Amino acid sequence: MRIPRIAGLALALAAAGAVIAPQGTAQAAPGTTVVHTAGTTVVHAAPHGASHSCTAARPCSLRAARDKARTIDGRDVRVELADGTYEMNAPLTLGAADSGRDGHTVTWAAAPGARPVLSGGRALTGWDKSADGTWTAHVPEGITPRQLFVDGDRARRARGAACAASTCDATKAGMTGATATGIDRWRRPTGAEAVIKVRWRDYHCRIAGVEGDHLTFARPCWTNSASGTDRTGPAWDSTTVDSARYSGVAFFENARELLDEPGEFVWDAVDRTVTYLPREGEDMRHARVLTPATEHLMVVDGAHDLRVQGIGFAHAAYGQPSTDEGYAGTQAGLTLTGATGPVDHAGRHYTKPSAALTIRGGRHVSVSGAEFTHLGGAGVILEAGTKDTSVIRSHFTDLSSGAVYVGDTEPNPQAERAGERNTVAYNTIRRTGVEYTDAVGIWAGYEAGLSVDHNTLDDLPYSGISVGWGWNQPEARKSVLRDNRITHNRITNVMRVEHAQHDGGAIYTQGAQPGTVVSGNYINRSAYGNTERDGNGIYLDEQSSYIRVEGNVITRVGYKWVSNWADYGIENHATGNWTDTDAPVLTGTGSTMEGNHSGLDRLPAAALAVAARAGARGAPAEQLRPDLARTGTASQSSTDGTAPASYATDGDTSTDTRTLSEPGAWWQVDLGRARRVGQVEVWTAPP
Repeated sequence: MRIPRIAGLALALAAAGAVIAPQGTAQAAPGTTVVHTAGTTVVHAAPHGASHSCTAARPCSLRAARDKARTIDGRDVRVELADGTYEMNAPLTLGAADSGRDGHTVTWAAAPGARPVLSGGRALTGWDKSADGTWTAHVPEGITPRQLFVDGDRARRARGAACAASTCDATKAGMTGATATGIDRWRRPTGAEAVIKVRWRDYHCRIAGVEGDHLTFARPCWTNSASGTDRTGPAWDSTTVDSARYSGVAFFENARELLDEPGEFVWDAVDRTVTYLPREGEDMRHARVLTPATEHLMVVDGAHDLRVQGIGFAHAAYGQPSTDEGYAGTQAGLTLTGATGPVDHAGRHYTKPSAALTIRGGRHVSVSGAEFTHLGGAGVILEAGTKDTSVIRSHFTDLSSGAVYVGDTEPNPQAERAGERNTVAYNTIRRTGVEYTDAVGIWAGYEAGLSVDHNTLDDLPYSGISVGWGWNQPEARKSVLRDNRITHNRITNVMRVEHAQHDGGAIYTQGAQPGTVVSGNYINRSAYGNTERDGNGIYLDEQSSYIRVEGNVITRVGYKWVSNWADYGIENHATGNWTDTDAPVLTGTGSTMEGNHSGLDRLPAAALAVAARAGARGAPAEQLRPDLARTGTASQSSTDGTAPASYATDGDTSTDTRTLSEPGAWWQVDLGRARRVGQVEVWTAPP
């Protein structure tokens, strides 16, 4: 077998096999059906409700239902939403007055059999066809289309090719490359953005001007993306657009000259038009086209004993990236905003994305059975001292940012502002971070007693679950972090190489977290060695300390199945885990590894049972297959560096090999005799 022009390579040849469904696969978690009792008053709302009586026959609007519910004392209150789409021009706000009182609860729920959806979308109509096959529609004032959904499918902003740093050289002042890219000849270059990925960060800044070969960008976006602010992260930070890590622009987007692929669109802010190139079979005369316009759909501020059940959230906007603030990504979907601010190396003043549902200072709030789809930002945020609150049995898919954000970035908040005893459990999270690829599925800042349990996460560009903050900076070394549990989650296909977000893992932690446990999780396919510290299974980054990693099943990761590279990580312990790679060295004072089952080519029954129980519903594990390449003899046409060809097949994903880039370069493995090969896996790193 020959594989030409491989830059960095790890390879396994698997004997024929099949996906195994172990016995004892977990069943779906219980639903969220509410049983009516004599002590409950029901208030009825409908998408076009206009009555103030709020009965089933004469329902009212959401806000009228809220006002009606406030008048009811001494009973549980249930606000039932009839089927249909509730077009939101502003968020439904629920405050202290909307709480359950005197031991009672207030529930906002779908009516029996209904699927109500709160939508921030606006329909775009009146499409006109041009001779080149594109269609154009006028956009009403007050709307800035950043996302477009055509008959329920997300369109993509028109984008071009990558531009290497040798052409698009970035500095604090701006960037070269306007001539080579043709941007200096675009009709409206100031409507376009540069999208740049540096290590774990993602930057989106709008072009502000073109002069000769030089591009300038909107500020403060560009200022906050470059070095020298003393606000962009740890003192050692080397991930700004003007750093040595910068390798070029991933792509420019949102210019009419880039509109060349079906399913792409362009927003022209001057003409106030959207132009779209349809996919095959799409007829814009009959298509339903929506763009997110309203940012927040529901805001719960200071409420307690409140339930939100079975409600959908769709087409919420995220306006910041379209302003001069842009998207100066820092980590996990948070950004640096503002032209000025305090010196900060621990990310205390970063800004979370906009979310469809935000809960601030909530107490005993429950979100269950909700659907979050087609969002321009994030799904749910729990912040500002929210306690004893849960997001359970909900579904998140097709989100531009992350699914669930829990907590804040202040390491030692006042007691009333501390996040405590919150739960994120039995949720399904797929295809998040669609636009902002540095976002994670579930993020938690400085939390205590957090439970992240039995969630299913799949197809994410960066890390799956991230808990903790601060990068070992002095202001963050002592915090409220403690007693968190990341348990029984199923995390697959994360750290996707094509998105070029480096230095993460399926489960990622920061900070000293006494009493924290990472247990019973099933992790399968977490990237494939882009650069150092990429594609980890469980990544105990920076000051991660006092964490137990036990009884997890971790397969097909691109780097280490467990990583604790920093010497200032303290007393982390990994025991009883199953993995197909070799056991790495667990760095850190007092850290230990014992009783782990590494280098496996088959998962034993005990591991299959753990994997089957993980996730929101349980699912089969992908069984390992005997790796024929490990016993073969590897060779290659040339060697770039000192790593031998055998590093590609040694079963250790923290090592690989590189050929030179000469014409006809090859790598091969001699299996010694004819073998039946059921699967070939080739993991490559960029040149």
